[in-house]
Amino acid sequence: MTRQLRLKLRRPLSYARSDFVTGPSNQQALVALDAWPGWHGGCLALIGPEGAGKTHLARDWATRADAIILDRLQPAVAHAPGRPVLMEDVDQGVDGEALFHLINMAAHTGGSLLLTAKAAPVAWPATLPDLRSRLNALPVALIEEPDDVVLEGVLRKFFKARSIRPPKEVFPYLLRRMERSIPAAQEIVKRLDEAADDEQRPISRALARQILEGDTENLDLFQG
Repeated sequence: MTRQLRLKLRRPLSYARSDFVTGPSNQQALVALDAWPGWHGGCLALIGPEGAGKTHLARDWATRADAIILDRLQPAVAHAPGRPVLMEDVDQGVDGEALFHLINMAAHTGGSLLLTAKAAPVAWPATLPDLRSRLNALPVALIEEPDDVVLEGVLRKFFKARSIRPPKEVFPYLLRRMERSIPAAQEIVKRLDEAADDEQRPISRALARQILEGDTENLDLFQG
């Protein structure tokens, strides 16, 4: 059977909330973000693993709040008073004195501060004692490792971005066997698409099995 050709169109990147895949694993974060501008002290730390959607939710909040986005290494603190502020990847290194001032500014009228990171604020490096105490007191919203609802949703999203409609049995098959992360979901969709093109065959459960059996970390899932 001849495989239908797909047009590989680049879809514009969207940080809209409507394009975010929701589920139990990120519900706490959504509730916390939507509690703005009522955050305690005007601050919130959005924490979660790589690829969990921190940037997506943070940029959506920044749009809704009309926030300025500051560079974590060279933050233009002079532009921050009286404004909502977003700073990402804070646990990867930050100007400590600037962060201290931003946290203080967030408590004043018109101010807010959203920080994103993989690790919780108590684990962020801080040499200033006053900054350390403020980081330890920051409210935290956690995005957990993705659950089945989120994983299936992002798989469908990544397939759709490549104009692919796989058979419905592909999804439960992948969910039982793939690495449980959003970057892994993106990678498996990419590999399935490339394998289907190379072998001129449709994406199917059999092709998914072929791909996953090639990953040594998944071999135990196919034994017995």
